[in-house]
Amino acid sequence: MTNPTPDSIAPSLELIESLAREAIATLPEPWRTPATHVVLRVEDFPPDEMLEAMDLHDPFELTGLYEGIPLTEKSTADQVMHPDLVWLFRRPILDEWAERGNVSIEELVSHVVIHELAHHFGWTDEEIAGVDRWWE
Repeated sequence: MTNPTPDSIAPSLELIESLAREAIATLPEPWRTPATHVVLRVEDFPPDEMLEAMDLHDPFELTGLYEGIPLTEKSTADQVMHPDLVWLFRRPILDEWAERGNVSIEELVSHVVIHELAHHFGWTDEEIAGVDRWWE
């Protein structure tokens, strides 16, 4: 049996996180700095409680999720219960990547991260398109 080449190995949790951090690092200002304050969490699948709360039955339906209060809705009077968080789910991302077959894993991870950050920033579709050309 031959050893697999790096191109034949499914991207790891660490690689997905690295690609997500790279996408954040390349955001234009004024978004880049505040985006670095959002906690990034990469897991293989969403937790069962999350799927139940969203009334989803297939864990492959969710590639990412923003958990927090959008900046456009925050108040200084808000009691901070936990930091704003962007979840990325590796297996659903890989499944979508394989199904599409026409985008790189880097492009797809960047797209998912930007989509979730759009919830954090309260972006309009036009603002998302200004950051993520895939949105157009």
